Amino acid sequence: MSAQELAANAQAMVSEGKGILAIDESNGTCNKRFQKLGIPTTEEARQAYRQMLLTAPGIGEFISGPILYDETIRQSTKDGTPFVKVITDAGMLPGIKVDTGAKELAGHPDEKVTEGLDGLRDRLAEYYQMGARFAKWRAVITIGEGIPSRACIEVNAHALARYAALCQEASIVPIVEPEVLMDGDHTIERCYEVTEEVLRTVFNQLITQGVVLEQMVLKPNMVISAQDCPQQASVDQVAEATVRCLLRTVPAAVPGIAFLSGGQSNELATANLNAMNAKYGSKLPWKLTFSYGRALQQPSLESWKGEKANVPTAQQKLAHRAKCNSAAATGSYSEEMEKQMAAV
Repeated sequence: MSAQELAANAQAMVSEGKGILAIDESNGTCNKRFQKLGIPTTEEARQAYRQMLLTAPGIGEFISGPILYDETIRQSTKDGTPFVKVITDAGMLPGIKVDTGAKELAGHPDEKVTEGLDGLRDRLAEYYQMGARFAKWRAVITIGEGIPSRACIEVNAHALARYAALCQEASIVPIVEPEVLMDGDHTIERCYEVTEEVLRTVFNQLITQGVVLEQMVLKPNMVISAQDCPQQASVDQVAEATVRCLLRTVPAAVPGIAFLSGGQSNELATANLNAMNAKYGSKLPWKLTFSYGRALQQPSLESWKGEKANVPTAQQKLAHRAKCNSAAATGSYSEEMEKQMAAV
């Protein structure tokens, strides 16, 4: 694939009013969510769930592409159509999670480093042949007493950059995801400090290792109060702090920023994204959109509950959340849109 095609795919991933559907949960994480709802924790149930999501009518209108897990990219619908074909037929790009998870960082208690670089070149080549056109690697940064350490930030930034370079070598657009977690009781100001340091370090590494910024998508956290912080920042405060932080750290060459939801409620994740686009969108050098997992899936999962009869309603719930976030990506979302789904 040419450099122009890689850049075109990166642009397509963040095209006007479209975002990314993260359905790349590991089998273990997916099974935990199933257990809470009494859904069997089997490959067959996971296949049926992902089929329900990927075949939702009109989903390609709001979603540029889904991020898949290794098991999912190898699966097909019940009638034998490969999921990759379902995705491309809907006008979307197939994506794949390629890291092997965050592991304990040696010598640094309570901090993690994401692994998966060993053998990544060969895995990317296989995924490209299977149809994947973008990939994801998630680094996890925890805020706490005395952390994050520089060692944690640097080792994760280094791994993200090596992953991104390997992706581009394989003609795959890398989603670079450095997530500063919402866990804890830190303030929005502390989140800002850490997010700024993390993003500066990540882009220093990306540039050092020759990653072409026009051929990637950034997937960061929003700058937000921690879940247990007694003083929760308002939507306007989150929008202002997040945009200010990004303007100070993210080069204009990056085509787009697709936020993770990071544990926010469905509606709050949408409202925060909308505020950024409504207030600042026209003045920014990159697109701001979404790459949500639970904030897109959860209402659909709770409606589906593993029952075939519930598929149409579950698909409606997914389409509704996708439509709301599509509107937020253009700054045109309103709370009135939520009421449209209340009766379903």
